Amino acid sequence: MNSIHKAAAFLCFLFAANLANAKLNVLLIVCDDLNTHVSTSGYPHINTPHLDRLSKESLIFNRAYCQYPVCGPSRASFLSGLYPESTGVLNNKIDIRETRPGTPSLPQFMKENGYWTGGVGKVFHTVRHEPGELGWNEYHRFENDEFPFVTEARKKFEAENGSVERGKTRRQWKEKLSGLFTQTRGQQSPGYGPSGLNDSQHRDGRNARKVVEWLGEKSYGDKPFFITVGIHKPHVPFIAPQKYFNLYQKNRLQFELNPVNDWNDIPKMAMVKRFSGFGFELGKENDPLRREYTQAYHACVSFVDAQIGLILDKLKEQKLWDDTIVIFTSDHGYHLGEHFMWGKVTLFEECVRVPLVVRVPGVSKAGTSSEGLVETIDLFPTLAELCKLAAPEHLQGGSYAGLIREPSGEGKPSAYTVVSRGNQLGRSIRTRRWRYAEWGATEAAELYDLERDPREYTNLAKSSKHRAVLNRMKDTLTKRRKQAGSAGNPPRK
Repeated sequence: MNSIHKAAAFLCFLFAANLANAKLNVLLIVCDDLNTHVSTSGYPHINTPHLDRLSKESLIFNRAYCQYPVCGPSRASFLSGLYPESTGVLNNKIDIRETRPGTPSLPQFMKENGYWTGGVGKVFHTVRHEPGELGWNEYHRFENDEFPFVTEARKKFEAENGSVERGKTRRQWKEKLSGLFTQTRGQQSPGYGPSGLNDSQHRDGRNARKVVEWLGEKSYGDKPFFITVGIHKPHVPFIAPQKYFNLYQKNRLQFELNPVNDWNDIPKMAMVKRFSGFGFELGKENDPLRREYTQAYHACVSFVDAQIGLILDKLKEQKLWDDTIVIFTSDHGYHLGEHFMWGKVTLFEECVRVPLVVRVPGVSKAGTSSEGLVETIDLFPTLAELCKLAAPEHLQGGSYAGLIREPSGEGKPSAYTVVSRGNQLGRSIRTRRWRYAEWGATEAAELYDLERDPREYTNLAKSSKHRAVLNRMKDTLTKRRKQAGSAGNPPRK
């Protein structure tokens, strides 16, 4: 071999070695309150072309479950790799930095391991919960522009009452505004409707465009990047540009009606009365109102899809597609009338199951799916393994990288979820076939056969024929409960 051939061979060796040692970038997309009304979860009545094309190149997890179906506790859980009973975060107010000082978050872990970390939108529950410079090299939260119809109403109000920036007048305007339009209602009675804005005037539009800017300008420099896109929608209010509402005619929306006696065999503690804020009554269908809210929710999902499309296009344009792990998911599910429930904070399938789409260059197989059970708590250790990093020893989640390599695997034996009811916790586990829940006492229990009753209409907890199954699930729940509260503190630095 002459010197030229030797030099060429050495350069090829160096290139291969650098490629093997190079760390993949990570793009993590987390939606807020997104249930499985997405095509990637088999829901056919939705328009999401960008998620469709992502799924064709990715692995879809069909049985991914959150650990607490409320924003703050769920995010504290999967961003720390710990179950809620170990984070101590059991409502939206508590901060894990107070309950477990020194516990590293996923962004902090990635930053400490050489990644450039960027976050936009709602990643942790509020700005107050965000880790700041400890976790992010750069972080932004944006707001919507004022709706045009609100601007018009505000100017008329100010002409009579003075500027809404003044204390008393500001309060008066806020009270008046909540009753002027369906779009401007408060949290108690959730708002919905076309915003009158274009995509780029919405905060999620700004979130996506900031990420596009980072990718275009290579803000990450010579480091691999870990970018988290915290999509606010479809969280209430269900607001999106008009064109996304136009995709869904209310009279063509399809949904299954609930049995009138659905709640006859379900413990009352399993219920959350949020439905009344939406304007519904338990046990009664309100078809026109359900169509209003469902149309608006679907419009938000299609709006979200369009923003995600901008980011995916930029990854490919910048030739980063084959160097970037892409994960799309949600913090928890959401009821849109199932079991007569609206919103979150239940342990039913609609509230706890989340969409999960994963693409890992060179590892995941395009257009595949997995029925293996996984939990959102598994995100942290999974990314650590995929990025060839040593995961912290105190993590309670388990990596599902093995399922990414071989989707036919079983996954976890069970998925564990809790939710608060006053000072008590409702606890639930799912296996491949069964779901069991306890609400403070074993007599307030639920047992469903998910193979024969996937919508969880028939509670078998008092069925003598299922006593053996119930006892087995009860024992499993007891073991999972002990595990969930057993995390030790991270080592002090």
